[in-house]
Amino acid sequence: MSGEIDVYGVYIPNLLALMLLTLPVSLLLRRGLARLGAYAFVWHRGLFDVALYVLLLQGMSLLSQWWLS
Repeated sequence: MSGEIDVYGVYIPNLLALMLLTLPVSLLLRRGLARLGAYAFVWHRGLFDVALYVLLLQGMSLLSQWWLS
């Protein structure tokens, strides 16, 4: 695995592609948490959202490694 994706001659790092794929998942999950009122139990919403995004990105990374191997 080279660590890059070739899109018509433009090389995109795998991490950037994973970050772009994780963003809509994170937005949907944040919207669902807001509707459920889960943010009432969170001390700092911004920090929670960043931590949630990092955890989702790690999960997507592990999922992509499993899928490609």
